Amino acid sequence: MFEILVGIISGFVSGMGMGGGTILILCLSLFLGIEQHVAQATNLVFFIPTSIVAIIINIKQKYVDFKIAIPIAISGVVGAVIGAIFSSKTDVRMLKKYFGIFLGLIALWEIYSLIKKYKLKEKTHTK
Repeated sequence: MFEILVGIISGFVSGMGMGGGTILILCLSLFLGIEQHVAQATNLVFFIPTSIVAIIINIKQKYVDFKIAIPIAISGVVGAVIGAIFSSKTDVRMLKKYFGIFLGLIALWEIYSLIKKYKLKEKTHTK
């Protein structure tokens, strides 16, 4: 039952374009005790159908700029190959640390963005 709930939440977040895989990997490794390599590989399998659905919906709503999307997609495939090779040769403990650092950097960026947005909002209200 927990797995289904995690899948629904991750799918919802993925459909919004916010990286539901991060939630999925975190839940699989922390709460279900799945090894980091297995959690990341499971996330990749999860990512294929959820991204296809999100892509179709966003194309239908004309939200996709193909001039930007195609070079990013090609670069992403190259990056995925490099990342998969790196991941498969990395010790599980180090992979967990790298993932934790990655999550921490994302959190710091989000906090920074919120503060910047708040300050900008205050600045426009005081004028």
